[in-house]
Amino acid sequence: MAHIHLINGAKAFAHSAGKLNQTLQNLAATCLHDHGLSVSQTVIDEGYDVEDEIKAFQKAETVIYQFPGWWMGTPWPLKKYMDNVFTQAHGVFYSNDGRSRHDPSKHYGDGGLLQGKRFMVSTTWNAPLEAFEDKDQFFGGGGIDAVLFPFYRAHAFLGMQKLPTFLATDVMKNPNVEAIKAAYRRHIEQVIITP
Repeated sequence: MAHIHLINGAKAFAHSAGKLNQTLQNLAATCLHDHGLSVSQTVIDEGYDVEDEIKAFQKAETVIYQFPGWWMGTPWPLKKYMDNVFTQAHGVFYSNDGRSRHDPSKHYGDGGLLQGKRFMVSTTWNAPLEAFEDKDQFFGGGGIDAVLFPFYRAHAFLGMQKLPTFLATDVMKNPNVEAIKAAYRRHIEQVIITP
């Protein structure tokens, strides 16, 4: 049975309560379980054990991150989680930076040990979709993949394969939670259940 590890990187802070991200994490867990997949979960803001997280990555075929966009990136507890878990997992998630003095064909970033494992991002942003897709708007038309490029590359460094990202937009100014939930369920079914 395939195993999926879900990581909720949301944090209740100021006017952001993290409710939508928890709703989407719960939806993912239920949907995956209903399709016969084994699921484990971490809610970073509730605490975690670094060694348990390393084991969860080792067990999982796919890791799904759920988080809001904060100041054009991930919330700081998620970055701290990555710093703690990935660094502690040296020798388990990655052996080195991949380069070799004796083999010039090996390049930086080739030292990942999590080959064959996948990761997916589900992220919520207050920005409207056109801010990501229109070249004349805030993010210059690069889409969410350009905005989250460093996050994706951190996982590529570990050898993980990126699955298509789920992006929920306009979630504070013009929220439509039921439509977001329906779209996320479809995304999970298309990307994880029946790729």
